Amino acid sequence: MHSRHILLVDDEKGILTMMETLLRKEGFQRISTAATGSEALRLLEAQPFDLIVLDVMLPDTSGFELCQRIRLISSVPILFVTARSGDLDKVMGLGLGGDDYITKPFYPLELVARIQAQLRRQSLYQAAVVQQKPSVLDYGAFVLDKSAGQIIVGGAEIICPAKEFELLCFLCDHPKQVFTALQLYDNIWGTSLMGDEKTVVIHISRLRKKLEADPRDPKIIVNLRGIGYKFVPPHKSSAV
Repeated sequence: MHSRHILLVDDEKGILTMMETLLRKEGFQRISTAATGSEALRLLEAQPFDLIVLDVMLPDTSGFELCQRIRLISSVPILFVTARSGDLDKVMGLGLGGDDYITKPFYPLELVARIQAQLRRQSLYQAAVVQQKPSVLDYGAFVLDKSAGQIIVGGAEIICPAKEFELLCFLCDHPKQVFTALQLYDNIWGTSLMGDEKTVVIHISRLRKKLEADPRDPKIIVNLRGIGYKFVPPHKSSAV
């Protein structure tokens, strides 16, 4: 049995029932559901969740707006589900703090695979953090505290979604090594056959906005055109 607690948010009762039934058949027993954004927020304020499956179209708000509000209080992984397949919606969802994206209609087993991949990577990351030392990396421009799940910039903690944090940890663990976008996707999301480079590009863009003095001219997470990305540890004298 899976002990992880999942929150399903969708205004279509049939979709909610289908997803809950599907996940229970796969061994997930701790499942909560919400049909509105306000209901989802009440549940989030009352208890922690390990993953949220979030529909973009809700009766009282949009999933994008709800994601922004969730990111103020939690870094829980968010998997967007939407009937809109345009790249703009995907870019917006990931840019606002989403961790992954799936389009309706979807194959039920694909949804399960994406959920399991998110949770599996989260478990592997947490286990690795326990084993790794040191857990606190001070680069001057920012401080990464792996065990506490914190990023400190200018003396203040910044909110960082789970996959964004894992991506930064991976890059910090492999300084000056070059990785393609698909290699990063495979290492962080663990589902390379279902992902694409846009997810990585958007997450790196979000990290740059948090860490770089000038995100348009990055010095910490640099792009080698046509090759990939690498993390260049800043000197301690650096400041954002």
